[in-house]
Amino acid sequence: MKAIWNGVVVAESDDTVVVEGNHYFPAASVREDLLRSSDTHTVCPWKGTASYKGIEVDGRLNADAAWYYPEPKDAAQEITGRYAFWKGVEVTD
Repeated sequence: MKAIWNGVVVAESDDTVVVEGNHYFPAASVREDLLRSSDTHTVCPWKGTASYKGIEVDGRLNADAAWYYPEPKDAAQEITGRYAFWKGVEVTD
């Protein structure tokens, strides 16, 4: 699987975990150099508190386009250390 934004591969792995239709990529497969800090957090009743990162490619920022669960609840342990994408990031095989 690949996560692509603005023509650049942000993450690539054949070891994704699919939860609620979203592919969660291992953190090691994500280009950290493209991620930007964010103060955004949301809460899922069964997964826990999500943190977000922006993606910057060629000077364009896609704010909060990546999310992860730093400490997922027990029911969501399979997504520990993984990122998912949205907001125009194309996830494709």
